[in-house]
Amino acid sequence: MKKILDKVNRPGDLEALDVKELIQLSGEVREFIIDSVSKTGGHLAANLGVVELTIALLKTFHPPEDKIIWDVSHQCYTYKILTERKDRMHTLRQRGGLSGFLKREESPYDAFGAGHAGTALSAALGMAAARDRMGGDEHVVAIIGDAAAGCGPSLEALNNLADVTRRLIVILNDNEMSISENVGAMSRYLGGLLANPRYNRWKKSVESVATKMHMGWLRSVYYRIEEAVKSLFLSSVMFEEFGLRYVGPIDGHDFDKLLDAMKIARDSDRPIVLHVSTQKGKGYSYAEEQPAKWHGTSCFEVSSGQGNGKAKVPSYSSVFGSTIEQLAEADDRIVAITAAMCDGTGLSRFAKRFPERFFDVGISEEHGALFSAGLAAKGLRPVFAVYSTFSQRVVDCIIHDICLQKLPVIMCLDRAGAVGDDGPTHHGVFDIVLYRSVPDLIMMQPKDEAELANMLVTAFAAEKPVIIRYPRGTGPGTPVPEKTDILEIGKAEVLKSGHAVQIWALGDMIPIAEEAAGILAKKNIEAGIVNPRFIRPLDTDLLKKQAADARVFITMENGAVAGGFGSSIQEFLASSGFGGRVIPFGWPDRFVPHGSVDILRKDFGLTAKSVANAVEAGLSQNSA
Repeated sequence: MKKILDKVNRPGDLEALDVKELIQLSGEVREFIIDSVSKTGGHLAANLGVVELTIALLKTFHPPEDKIIWDVSHQCYTYKILTERKDRMHTLRQRGGLSGFLKREESPYDAFGAGHAGTALSAALGMAAARDRMGGDEHVVAIIGDAAAGCGPSLEALNNLADVTRRLIVILNDNEMSISENVGAMSRYLGGLLANPRYNRWKKSVESVATKMHMGWLRSVYYRIEEAVKSLFLSSVMFEEFGLRYVGPIDGHDFDKLLDAMKIARDSDRPIVLHVSTQKGKGYSYAEEQPAKWHGTSCFEVSSGQGNGKAKVPSYSSVFGSTIEQLAEADDRIVAITAAMCDGTGLSRFAKRFPERFFDVGISEEHGALFSAGLAAKGLRPVFAVYSTFSQRVVDCIIHDICLQKLPVIMCLDRAGAVGDDGPTHHGVFDIVLYRSVPDLIMMQPKDEAELANMLVTAFAAEKPVIIRYPRGTGPGTPVPEKTDILEIGKAEVLKSGHAVQIWALGDMIPIAEEAAGILAKKNIEAGIVNPRFIRPLDTDLLKKQAADARVFITMENGAVAGGFGSSIQEFLASSGFGGRVIPFGWPDRFVPHGSVDILRKDFGLTAKSVANAVEAGLSQNSA
């Protein structure tokens, strides 16, 4: 049987397809996505859930003229496949290939780039306002997830929407999941709309009659009747209160219902929200059963769902989680907070062990930081675990609400540094730049798993605002000892002695520093290696001591080099009158693309050979 997908490459190719063909196409797209992601890795469960929704969108609207904006864009694979990128899906998330997210520079179909939640509604509202001002007539459609609906920016946009435009389409993709299971009042509210038995029985009966009648122009009459009947069964529809017409819930896997609702939205004379119910992971049993596990995946075998095997050593995330759990056994003041990332940050066991001391605030990082500040103000010891890239949203909260008030909140920044295939929206390379100049803040990075445990103990003992950053994945595999040590604040660790050359390498850059020192040793150049431990405060006593006879300092960090850790070393040494060379190594002053971390390091010169060459050049210039 000839595949319909073979002849569908762009939205216009969908126009001639009937519902039966669309159903066949959706199955073929799912198979294509599963096969592609099994080879490249990527976000699977969310993408499998929106296949019919995406096809219905592209059959009804006409991008790139119409603007379709996806929140987060974890679910953009079907959109990519049907917007002239099918033949490049094998390059997904590979260096030089397709991004795993939407990117304006990748395709004219990508109206707005995304990688963080809660951006679509505000961006779409801005586009609609610009269209109105410029006299355009294109449609603007925002697709937001049920988790993003409770996000701060989404609620702010919703509050502003009816005052700004009369034409905007919002599609609420409700799969009752973000990455982990959704939490909070918004999730319960949307679940209530989906589950109201009387309303849904009435709606199902009327829809059945309408489908049989092929209602045509009577469709608008039907939806006016539906709006009236909603008030009998649903006490209040929040979106109506904000000035949006509410249509739903709609079965997100039923083309008849989807296409009908899309046409109503297309012809609406006021802002409208379509509440669409979808199943995350649909069409692949493993992802249906464990959607959180299959949110993001590495390469796997399709038939068994098995990947490349588990890491032989625990990840930094799991070491963090197990250490916090152990500390909480002895101190009932310790509480843990996450922003919809319970599994990813390593807090799943803590949540099960201490449910009354665990708080998932949903996709609301700013609230999470402020909430932590409130907990600390009342004498508890909050630990807020968040990915480095998502912590960018809480800069003001850290400065204004935590550090200014000297509240002992511990922020653990997971996925600090380059994360690889997810690319620039997820690389955690800016946290040092953002936080290293904040007064009354202690900032650390461990060289291994044991030191992470020591830093957590140190953070609690310090009773000050603390940030601990650590990279994605595993470290060198150093066992965590039963007895942890409190580190001296601001005291670095000398790993290897040297004189003319000193390499200050943060955390996961130490193995590269050691390799570089080995290359230099073969040329009779002895390089010292320092594990700084503390990004703030610096070990200025050690720097002064080393500067007395050093000619070259090398700094290495898995972070942005402009304004980063190396800059703090340069600033101090310059103020101390150091006359030698300071050569910083880190990620360049640009957005780092996607690709494996090893490939990116080679591409951007973060290698032992590059460091060794820089040392030789620095010594040569310094002696001239």
